[in-house]
Amino acid sequence: MSAAPSFAPPFAFAGQSFQMLADRALFWPRHAALIVADLHLEKASWYAALGQPLPPYDSHDTLDRLARLAAETGARAIWCLGDSFHDRDAASRIVPAIAQRLRGQAAATKLLWIAGNHDGLTGGAWGGEIADEHVVDGIVFRHQSVACETRAEISGHFHPKLRLNVRGRHVSRPCFAGDEQRLILPAFGSLTGGIAAADPVIAANFAGPYQAMLVARGRRLCFPCPGAARDDATASRALPAN
Repeated sequence: MSAAPSFAPPFAFAGQSFQMLADRALFWPRHAALIVADLHLEKASWYAALGQPLPPYDSHDTLDRLARLAAETGARAIWCLGDSFHDRDAASRIVPAIAQRLRGQAAATKLLWIAGNHDGLTGGAWGGEIADEHVVDGIVFRHQSVACETRAEISGHFHPKLRLNVRGRHVSRPCFAGDEQRLILPAFGSLTGGIAAADPVIAANFAGPYQAMLVARGRRLCFPCPGAARDDATASRALPAN
């Protein structure tokens, strides 16, 4: 039996064609760019330093998944939208094997690190480039959404999750949250939590109703979120489903 497709058909955002991937990532075919947010590398070692030992495999698993998606999509660039490292001292805890993998990924693709609120990027770019934000074809890529931004924007930071009751079972999955102007990516890291996509903290980033979105069986599934209580005639519309 063949595996279900890992990414959905293209959808339009800000006049461009993107694809959502089931494994918490976005692909932009025009630029062959794989876009992820919130890797939180070295989170387990951070907990260990606090006396809460966790298996030290989260960074390896996250980088395994990143390399697999880069190979599957044929990505020539990887853009990491902030909080790629769990804390500002993560660089001092990275073992040689992880550092080598990061350098290898930077050699295979153009690796861009967008600074986040957790990052310790002063520890080095491991062959990649560092920026506060990145603007391509009129779309701004940054870590955290900016309320006054008038351009189309893609960001991370909030770790949105879709929470559903399916046949009497509570199901929670990382998801995208977005409308026609803003798109918030799920956390890509293997050891990351999240908050409900409809939570007021996330809703405050949108001018009106928006959608929680994820990929299942090769389809992009969209679930409405009411948005914050605003009376704004300029509120952007939710993305159409496909």
